[in-house]
Amino acid sequence: MADLIDRHGPLDMTPADNEFRRLVVSILNQQLSTASARAVRERAFDVLDGQVTPDTVLSADQDALREAGLSDSKVEYVRNCAQAFQERDLTRGALDEYGDDAVIDLLTEIRGVGEWTARMYLIFALGREDVLPLGDLAVRRGIDELYGDGDASMARSEMRAIAESWRPYRSVGTRYVWQAYESE
Repeated sequence: MADLIDRHGPLDMTPADNEFRRLVVSILNQQLSTASARAVRERAFDVLDGQVTPDTVLSADQDALREAGLSDSKVEYVRNCAQAFQERDLTRGALDEYGDDAVIDLLTEIRGVGEWTARMYLIFALGREDVLPLGDLAVRRGIDELYGDGDASMARSEMRAIAESWRPYRSVGTRYVWQAYESE
C-alpha cells in the first residue's frame, strides 16, 4: 500500500456534494466498463440538463433516457431511487448515525440497488472510511495483481485478510487499488 500511495499521491476522499446524483452514478456504472459508463452518464445527464435530482429524474422523458443509453431496467432503477429520496431522507446527515450494514439494508430495499451499489454509496456519497467492496471486479483484480500472482485465483477470504491491515481506512485502500488498476 505504501508503494501505491507514493505512486499516486494523495487522493481526494471528499464525499460527493449531491448524494442522489452519486447514487445515480453508481446505478449507471453497474455492469459497465468505466468508459461506457462515462459516455452513458454524460448523455443521460444532458437529458436532465445537468440537474440530477429526484424531481428531474421523475419528470424526465423516459424515452430520451433510453436514447441516451439507459436500459429499461436502469431507467426503472434511477426512477425508484428518485422516489425513495422523495419519500425518505437518505442524505449523509440523515444516515450519519446508521452503521454501514444498516445503510446497506436500507438502500437495498430500493429495487435496483444491490449491495455493490450500496457500498459505492457508503464510500462516495457518505464518505465512510472503512468499506471493502469485494463485490467490485476491479477491486478483486487489483488486489490479486498487487498481492497475489495476478491469475485471479485469490479467494475473497485472502483479500479480506490482506485488507485487515488497512483498517479502519479500507475505503482509502480500496480507492488506491482502483487507482492502480485503472492506471495500468
